[in-house]
Amino acid sequence: MKNKHYASALLALAVAPFAVAQTSVTLYGVADIGLEFLNQANANGNTLTRMSAGNVSGSRWGLRGKEDLGGGVKGIFVLESGFDLDTGVMGQSGRLFGRQAFVGVETGSGRLTLGRQQNTLYDLLINYEPMVLAARYSALGLDPTLVGRNDNTAKYTGKFGPVTATAFYSFARGTPVSTAGVTSIAGETPGDVKSDRALGGGLEYASGPFGATVIYDQQQGTRGITGQNSAQTDRRIAAAANFVFGSSTILAGYRWFNGDIGGARRNDLFWLGYRYQATSALTLTGAGYVFNNRRNGQDPWELVASANYAFSKRTDGFLTVGYVHNKDGSNLGLNGFGSTIKPGENQTGVSLSIRHKF
Repeated sequence: MKNKHYASALLALAVAPFAVAQTSVTLYGVADIGLEFLNQANANGNTLTRMSAGNVSGSRWGLRGKEDLGGGVKGIFVLESGFDLDTGVMGQSGRLFGRQAFVGVETGSGRLTLGRQQNTLYDLLINYEPMVLAARYSALGLDPTLVGRNDNTAKYTGKFGPVTATAFYSFARGTPVSTAGVTSIAGETPGDVKSDRALGGGLEYASGPFGATVIYDQQQGTRGITGQNSAQTDRRIAAAANFVFGSSTILAGYRWFNGDIGGARRNDLFWLGYRYQATSALTLTGAGYVFNNRRNGQDPWELVASANYAFSKRTDGFLTVGYVHNKDGSNLGLNGFGSTIKPGENQTGVSLSIRHKF
């Protein structure tokens, strides 16, 4: 019996140091689902009524943790998995932690993280896009890279008073590559450091009622994809600002693009939005988006209006109405370019969603 007491005491002493340094881990997530109605939903002009997931925020669950390493240094990590709530299928091409998966250190000078991470456009533009880069009916449909994520990424983020500075470098952003009918994820290529590479950075100033940001993003072509090579480059520059007065917020932004991955392209994206906090629970938002294709006259525009009602701190509902006007054969739908909408046709949609955050 005495030996058992000794063993228990030794075990407690052995575990104690690890308990003190144990990482604090938080489980969190978002569940978002609703109903959507669209006209002109296919080439025949048919309507579509469906259950749609991730209308406002992509559904996800995740783990985030932090450990005090002493001397003002903290170890941090995030593992975040996306999924479709209507089917339970994993998002981001079936990746377990496709939204984010990184580990790093944090000090008073900022944080350095390594892994799969969001690009700088995602990090900084979310505060300046009227629909908060919603999965549907937002600027995301006109340029999916605004919420881009990259594999194999090193990122630095620092906050200096009202200024936030961030920069990242991806050794291989993780483009799907199909060979003989088998799809794999691109990685670093021996002898070709540029293949599938991405890099970017940005600055944000936010103080009082005013905020502004400027961002640069660059991607290289991927060896192994037909018609691509690492000398091809897509470049984006974005600038945006917001201003709060009373219960109102005005948001405006511009995204410049020039690239030749998958063919020469040059276009501009403009947006302007207004948000009104009608009550403590009700938020009303209106937004307009204009896409200027510099290679031809296919310049669609989109209007969106949204009402968000907070039932509690964790649960809210959204009613969103959108309209897209296509021009000269453009085929922008409320859920993005290249949809099944017939080129040149306009589209109207209504989405009613409920979202729970935990």
